[in-house]
Amino acid sequence: MKHIFSAFLRDEPRVLTRVTSLFARRGYNIDSLSVGATETKGISRMTFISEAPEGMADQIQRQLEKLEDVLKVINHAHEKFVDRELVLVKVRVTPENRLEIRQIAEDFRARNVDVGRQSYVFEVTGDEGKISAFIEQMRPFGIVETMRTGRVALTRGSNADMPSQVYFDGESQALEHPLTGVAND
Repeated sequence: MKHIFSAFLRDEPRVLTRVTSLFARRGYNIDSLSVGATETKGISRMTFISEAPEGMADQIQRQLEKLEDVLKVINHAHEKFVDRELVLVKVRVTPENRLEIRQIAEDFRARNVDVGRQSYVFEVTGDEGKISAFIEQMRPFGIVETMRTGRVALTRGSNADMPSQVYFDGESQALEHPLTGVAND
């Protein structure tokens, strides 16, 4: 079973290396990895996909939580979540197939981000199935190159326990942040 994990990390040098080294040492494979800044200064969010049986997924989560720079880990397999991926696809075009390629792209709600005499570059955002289906539809025309970002995920519903919240009590006193332990100013 594929598990989607989100890890909140201190935004410091070598943290990514420590996390990926943990996977390498334990013999876990990372199928997809995406890292970016969050809306909270000093905290990054890493989303990664790993195929593992349930027991191994729990072990992955426990091992990650032991790392000093990892603030919180969510296994989205235990939550309702929304996930997306971005792909850029460069497709070879000819005068004869331009219209057909544009029609297929429109059907997938792909955005044309570069138009050339011999190629188009499309941007497609969606779930893994949509991305794969778009690539398969473009394959007969000649895919020059692709770049997939990897999946990102957020838990559905209330984000009251997420690090982006600013916490205040009834009198506008800053409360402690649930991940960093630091009061918001």
